[in-house]
Amino acid sequence: MSAVAERTPQPVDNKPAKKSKGLNAGQGRRGLLLVTPTIIFLGVIIIFPLLKAVQLSFSKDPGLDKATGLFVQGGAAGISNYTHWLLQQCGNVSCPPGTLGNQFYNALWVTLFFTVTSVIIEIILGIWFAMIMNREFRGRALVRAAILVPWAIPTAVTAKLFYFMFAYDGIVNHLIGVVGISPQLWTSDPWAAKFAIVIADVWKTTPFMALLILAGLQLIPGDVYEAAQIDGASKWQTFTKITLPLVKTPLMVAVLFRTLDVLRIYDLPAILTGGAGGTTSLSMLVIKQKDQGFDSASALSTIVFLLIAFTAFLFIKFGGADVIKRPPSSDKKAVAPAPTNPVAANATTPGA
Repeated sequence: MSAVAERTPQPVDNKPAKKSKGLNAGQGRRGLLLVTPTIIFLGVIIIFPLLKAVQLSFSKDPGLDKATGLFVQGGAAGISNYTHWLLQQCGNVSCPPGTLGNQFYNALWVTLFFTVTSVIIEIILGIWFAMIMNREFRGRALVRAAILVPWAIPTAVTAKLFYFMFAYDGIVNHLIGVVGISPQLWTSDPWAAKFAIVIADVWKTTPFMALLILAGLQLIPGDVYEAAQIDGASKWQTFTKITLPLVKTPLMVAVLFRTLDVLRIYDLPAILTGGAGGTTSLSMLVIKQKDQGFDSASALSTIVFLLIAFTAFLFIKFGGADVIKRPPSSDKKAVAPAPTNPVAANATTPGA
């Protein structure tokens, strides 16, 4: 009889391995106790104002009743505050030109224009600056420190600085006059004012984009570039096939932060142009409406919040901006079934 046949079948233990125990009950309670003050603090300064704004958006603004001429406290408004903005309805009629309700879609278009134009330019310049700062050269530390200066300047100071530069007799018109271009009304002309805001925003926030991209570039191993050089890859192939894919996550995070920041832009256009030339953003419209009716302004701020939240969802879900490293799924894994034939089981043992 062969050695395989003489062997006694060994019992197969199919019990799942015991999971390592995590925090015990005392550690869990202690951790919850430590984070509770932070949760309460965030709830007070973030969640409560947000819920209060949503509540006010469904209320009427107090004011004079046109029918009786008496002051009324308001009351429930339903969705009339939202139709005031989305459908541009002032009561039962369309909002006349010049009113705030009539300016909603223009402010939305201007905000999206600022967002798309500024972010695209900042992506190009940010990648360029980051790749320069990632090289080895004398004075690199000084360059990295100097590039932070525009970002460190407060936005109000930046807006006032560019206000003087873009004045009719400012330095910008003097410079373009040297090449034969007539002076521009940078703070009042519809298109010149828009590009003046974009230029100021790009100057201030490109360093932020460059630093985030630089952090991603420094995580790329140098061996990858050496292997590409040995394989004969060109600089463009190295950039498109290696650098961009490996820096995608920090790049998308930078784009997400800047997109959300520009969608709520307020201080730069408010100081630089004051809304002249059709440069009123959504946030500026909220502040203007606040002086006329707080509840209607709450509805507009809720719309802006939903726009920002939806944009963040798209970036995280489909744009690759999700930087949270989730553990692998704990679903049932495919395990090879235990052999039921004793001979087949023993044939897999050494010496069979």
